[in-house]
Order: sequence, then C-alpha cells, then structure tokens
Amino acid sequence: MGGMTGTIDLTPPVVPPGGVVPPGGAARARRHEGMLLQSPAVILLLVWSLVPLAMTLWYSLRNYNLVDPTLQGFAGISNYRYLLTDPDFLTALLNTGLLVGGVLVITVGLGTLLAVLYDQPFLGQGVARVLVISPFFIMPTVSALLWKNLMLHPIYGVYSAMMRAVGLTPVDWLSRYPLATLIMIVSWEWLPFAILILLTAIQSLDSEQKEAARMDGAGPVAQFRYIILPHLSRAITVVIMIETIFLLAIFAEISVTTAGGPGVASTNLAFLIYARALLQFDVGGASAGGMVAIVIANIVAAFLLRAVARNLEA
Repeated sequence: MGGMTGTIDLTPPVVPPGGVVPPGGAARARRHEGMLLQSPAVILLLVWSLVPLAMTLWYSLRNYNLVDPTLQGFAGISNYRYLLTDPDFLTALLNTGLLVGGVLVITVGLGTLLAVLYDQPFLGQGVARVLVISPFFIMPTVSALLWKNLMLHPIYGVYSAMMRAVGLTPVDWLSRYPLATLIMIVSWEWLPFAILILLTAIQSLDSEQKEAARMDGAGPVAQFRYIILPHLSRAITVVIMIETIFLLAIFAEISVTTAGGPGVASTNLAFLIYARALLQFDVGGASAGGMVAIVIANIVAAFLLRAVARNLEA
C-alpha cells in the first residue's frame, strides 16, 4: 500500500532442540529483582528466629548461673537430665495439660452454645454481641488483677459477698483451688474469641437448610446435632488450634494471681522456665527447659495442623 515503508520479517523464530525456549533476559532480571527485594525480609526473619534459638541451645549445654560465676564450662546433657528427672517438671507438665485442656473444654463447649444463642433474634442483640466479645480485648495482666482483687478476694470480693449473703463461708479460691481458678480466669479471657469465630461460622450456614429441616419436623436439638454442629466442625478445629498455641505460653495470669503456688500447684511449663531463670538464676537449666518447651510446642502444632488439614479436605 502507498505511504507504508519498511519490510515485515516473516522468518519463524529459531527453536532449540527439545522445543524449549530459554527464558529471556528480561524475565531473569525480574526474578533477580524480586529475590533482591525479598532478601531483607528473609534475612531479618532468619536472624530473628534462628539467633535466639541457637543461643538458647548453646546455654542449655553449659553451666551458667547468674549468682555463681565460678560455675561455668560445658555441661553436656546434664541440664536436660536434671530437668527431666525433677518432680517439679512433671508437675508443671501436668498442670500445663490440665490448664490447656480445661480451657479448651469450657471455651469450645460453652462458646458453641452461646454462639447458637446469640444467633437467634432478640431485643438488644447487637449490644449483647459487643458485650460478650469485649473481655477478649482486656490485657491478661489487667484481667488477672480484676479477678484477683475484685471478684475472688476472700474478704471484699464479689463472690465472697454473694456467699455471705446466702449464709455461706467465703472461700479463698486462689489458695484452695489455684489451678481450677486459673482455668476459670483464662476461660473468661478466651471465651469471647471462641464465640466470635463460631458465631461467624453459624452465620455462614444457609438459612434455607435450617428452614427445610424445620419444615420436616426437626426440633432445636435435632437441628443443632445434625446441621449446626457438623457445619461448625472446621471452625471448632481452628479455635482449638489457635487457643492451644497461645495457652501453652500462659504466664501473666499465673504471675499476677498465684505466682505458681501454693508450692508448684499452679506452675505450668512457661512459669517453671521463668522461675529457673530469674528466681533461681539457673540460666542453663532454664535454657534446657526452653528447648524442651520448643519441642513440645512443635509436636503439638504439627498434630493440630495435620488435624486442620484433614478437616479441610473432608
């Protein structure tokens, strides 16, 4: 056509043997640029996680006591041997299991029932939902002080006043039932989280399915058992996984209320490590406890992640 200059190259591109075209220089440059941009975050993450882990492992293999500078040198596995044969360690491990298990039973069980209740229409539903979630936003230290001084104090606590009002003798809960009281306090803190997750899951349930079950004659109990509960299985698994990871490291509530006592009746693994390091000044033994806690936490996390994956695939 007139007015057009130049020629069009109709020669097909040369394809090497095998039919694979190597990536161009621009693609390689983009990949290298992406790796370069990601490298600071990766390096920071590695330093942040690996350096403390390596130092903890190093101190766990050495004799290191803050009040005895003459006690030093390589200890081998003696710190681990002393920790694993210490009766306090077995007690702390049992208390950790009871604390985590008790809180999970209360928060998941009661949270499921309250989530179903708060899903029903009633006057002031929005305000009630805000109030039931609000304890989750209170700091653990403040929550522990609130329960210790306002609710459970044996002289001027709310529970003591209620017991005296009906002619009963007030109970010093933190001294007589330390672990059960801690379970109650921590459950109060984590119950709103379970309600929030489970209520969100219930609201995603198809209303037509519940209406069809109601028209077929299914009562509230049958609907809860055969429709709502199976629908909540994945949400319950997620609640259990997240709560377990955080409950293994409960510390502030114990430190503020019972300080691990009486004796070691309310000492969990996290508080035992703290007591070894900062109360007994045994950094080597505390580091060994930290390594054992890391192993236990990773085993539990791997089991929970596998359970969540199976639930999601079902």
